[in-house]
Amino acid sequence: MSKPHSPKSAPLLFAALGDATRLRLVSRLSHRGPMSITRLAAGSKLTRQAITKHLRVMERARLVRSRRHGRESLWQLDPQRLDNARRYLALISKQWDDALARLRRFVEN
Repeated sequence: MSKPHSPKSAPLLFAALGDATRLRLVSRLSHRGPMSITRLAAGSKLTRQAITKHLRVMERARLVRSRRHGRESLWQLDPQRLDNARRYLALISKQWDDALARLRRFVEN
């Protein structure tokens, strides 16, 4: 598994999170737990096929995974992967804070 701050894993992760539809799917899965594609499509203007395409993008980024439950596949979030995103953003934020602190010291001296 890639480190949370690995440059190799970050592009797929953030590309998957960079779409409004996929962010809504992440939100629904995080609040309601594992769901079938039929349930994810309910109340949406998207078809089940469109939902499936978005889930496949998220699956490649390891944000979600599916498991069979009878005749359906239930999709669920991988909380570790979301935590990886949070840690990666925290790392970038710290780097910017450090750079701005150095700039401030330079300007003030």
